[in-house]
Amino acid sequence: MRPVLWLATVGSLGLVMICETLAGDRPNYPTTKVDPVVEELHGVKLVDPYRWLEDGDSPEVREWTEKQNAFTRSVLDRWPGRAKLRQRLDTLLDIGSLGVPTPRGGLYFYTKREGKQNQPVLLVRRGLDGKDTVLLDPNPLSKDGTIAIDWYYPSRDGKYIAYGLSGSGDERSTLYVREVATGKDLPDKIENTRACSVAWLPDSSGFYYTRYPAPGSVPKGEENYNRHIYFHKLGTDPATDRKVFGEGRPATDWPTITLSPNGRWLVTEQHQGWAKTEVYFADTTAEKLTFVPLVEKVTANFDVTVRDDMFYVRTNDGAPRYRVFAVDPLKPARDQWREILPESDEVLEAFTRIGETFVTVSMVKASSRLRLLDKSAKVVKEVPLPTLGSIAGLGAEHDGKELLFGFQSFTLPQSVYHIDLTTQQSKLWDRVQADIPFDQYKVEQVTYKSKDGTPVTMFIAARNDVKRDGKTPTLLYGYGGFNISLTPAFSASRFALLERGGVLAVANLRGGGEYGEEWHRAGMLEKKQNTFDDFIAAAEFLIREKYTDADHLAIQGGSNGGLLMGAVTTQRPELFRAVVCQVPLLDMVRYHRFLIAKLWIPEYGSADDPEQFKYILKYSPYHNVREGTKYPAMLITAAESDTRVDPLHARRFAAKMQAATASGADRPILLSIATKAGHGAGKPRSKSLDELTDIYGFIFEQVGIEVK
Repeated sequence: MRPVLWLATVGSLGLVMICETLAGDRPNYPTTKVDPVVEELHGVKLVDPYRWLEDGDSPEVREWTEKQNAFTRSVLDRWPGRAKLRQRLDTLLDIGSLGVPTPRGGLYFYTKREGKQNQPVLLVRRGLDGKDTVLLDPNPLSKDGTIAIDWYYPSRDGKYIAYGLSGSGDERSTLYVREVATGKDLPDKIENTRACSVAWLPDSSGFYYTRYPAPGSVPKGEENYNRHIYFHKLGTDPATDRKVFGEGRPATDWPTITLSPNGRWLVTEQHQGWAKTEVYFADTTAEKLTFVPLVEKVTANFDVTVRDDMFYVRTNDGAPRYRVFAVDPLKPARDQWREILPESDEVLEAFTRIGETFVTVSMVKASSRLRLLDKSAKVVKEVPLPTLGSIAGLGAEHDGKELLFGFQSFTLPQSVYHIDLTTQQSKLWDRVQADIPFDQYKVEQVTYKSKDGTPVTMFIAARNDVKRDGKTPTLLYGYGGFNISLTPAFSASRFALLERGGVLAVANLRGGGEYGEEWHRAGMLEKKQNTFDDFIAAAEFLIREKYTDADHLAIQGGSNGGLLMGAVTTQRPELFRAVVCQVPLLDMVRYHRFLIAKLWIPEYGSADDPEQFKYILKYSPYHNVREGTKYPAMLITAAESDTRVDPLHARRFAAKMQAATASGADRPILLSIATKAGHGAGKPRSKSLDELTDIYGFIFEQVGIEVK
């Protein structure tokens, strides 16, 4: 823009008219300083023009961010349908959320959000059909609703509940203990308990838990790692808590902790990425607490259900779709393990034992199955489910006679069902209420072929009367990583699209867990390009089958899905009209240097390794932006309090895209950095409403959906 603006100062009427035309052609983006940093990595010269935008605390970067936010507001706020859209989304967000209850001693603990509440409230119900009492309401704890309940663990007898609170979406939990009968907190307060794992003693006198180092106690940056296991006795100073496991372990281990119901066996799973787990256990009745290996140095996943003097181990070792072993902790050698549930053609997502009943959750073509088995692991009942959908959590006591499970689908809000394990009868316990005519919508599952011929499945939801005319506004969503499965899930806000005749497509890309560990491994490390190819093929399928065309196709993804958005945009920009890229990873050469990203090296690899650098550089979105390319419109979002993915990715990528794109003002590159918000967890309803209005307003304007 600078040369054109200089020409306009000459005073010629003709030159002024040229200036106005060009300014209308291309957005007047905020000025971004170019300050190249040149480095050589493994013999390859890399030039980074926007390295200075990494420092989010710099006054210069903050000023630049404010200007970018203001520019984004000037574009998004002018869309004429914005006010009506916001009003509709506000109503849709009144459809709340419902957690699966955790039963303890005749009490049922669960979370629920209703109406205008910013955050879910923790409730306790006395008796299965009894009265609810508010145990913890985080909404009054902050004026803007940004303090959230991160997690909670009731004691075995239901006397106490350990819970975590954090603010502004940063997820850096502080652990508190509340007495259930009085609703009052004990003096016990423990900092640095992000995503805490808690295992209560049977007598509720204390618990084992995971904790991070306090900032300042370790070199800067290391407070994001070295998560270790401690023991806390109620009423004592947490500063004196004894570390029981973790010293000398790899800093990037992610431990969880479980204690057998009888209190004897203490088990820790040490997760090393999303494809490897080591397991250790200790006998708490021994004179000294000594952990011995159950599994180590095996590249596979293992998770353990502990039932007094028996371990039930679900693993994909030698079985990509998982199998289950029974293990006597007194005879832990691998050749003593007894297989009780072999691998099948379904993906075994979860396994537990409740009294004398085994419960399995499996996945068939990315939708759930729930079964009850007897103590010999023979199926006695397949629990009927309402529709094609997803099991979303199990709630039970180890020796109980009941099971509660969550279920949801694209057109079924979050619901909780109760099963009497004695009669095996199930009934609806509670459901989120929604004033949406779900019978007016249809969901189908299609299969298409990726670039290499691999079959990939995709869910497609739309109104019953929507026809394939090749121009229907369509939103394609994807993730494809970390063994996470995209199964049918309810999202009230998506009906803003669906009720206006739009199409929603959700693809089950390689890198996810929909088809077992082989599917996951086919989209990680050196095979990450498969994920992008699968998504591109999904878009091509939607166009080929006349669901939509490139001018009416929007795509969306966040976090690892944000990386997906960046990669497919830089690889196939002509295929999409609009891209929503949320809390993204985009510079894959430097990603592992920031926040907790070293944890993701097993999934992506590291550019420090010369061989991994080669394939990372090929797809790293930041390094594959090409000047003079007509890119689709992009809305790139991030958040200042994000403690997972640093917003530096969004800042630098937006700057590079704005400089490079040859598209005009009708396809802008927009950046939005939210304050007092994080990666997504704990986001209050008010901020969700702002964000969703931006996202759907951006999409609707680009793909031609009017809101009147």
